Amino acid sequence: MEYLIRPARITDIERLVALTGGPVQPSPGMGALNSADLLRQLVYLPQASIFIAEARREVVGGAVLALRPSVRAGGFVGAVDFVVVDPDHDAERVTDALLEEMLRSARNKGCSIVEAVLPEDPAERTRLERHGFIETGPRAECRVAAVGAARERTSN
Repeated sequence: MEYLIRPARITDIERLVALTGGPVQPSPGMGALNSADLLRQLVYLPQASIFIAEARREVVGGAVLALRPSVRAGGFVGAVDFVVVDPDHDAERVTDALLEEMLRSARNKGCSIVEAVLPEDPAERTRLERHGFIETGPRAECRVAAVGAARERTSN
């Protein structure tokens, strides 16, 4: 089966929330917006990108890439907020496709690093490593070069 990855539309949000098993619960002490309301706002804001995985016009997965500026990182930092896949579909293929699109988008938006929370599942960690993520403390990060950025030269 072939999976199409595209930006989310406002009409995708209910299905995306349903795939998460219900509303995504914020950490204790965090904001009062529920996940569906926040995701609807993020569809239109430049500080985040929501990607949808489709198979035969059915939403089978999704992911959120949040952006923040960072002087330390020398540009923007992208954070993989969450990735969700319908259990009736190939989680590895859908997740790989979503990660590839998030990394491509991060490069295009001037990100120098993309961070992700380290998963406990070894298979999920391996999947992140295949995409260039390395463990750096409590997170994994992947350095990406922004489109048009000059690459550093090393002398031998």
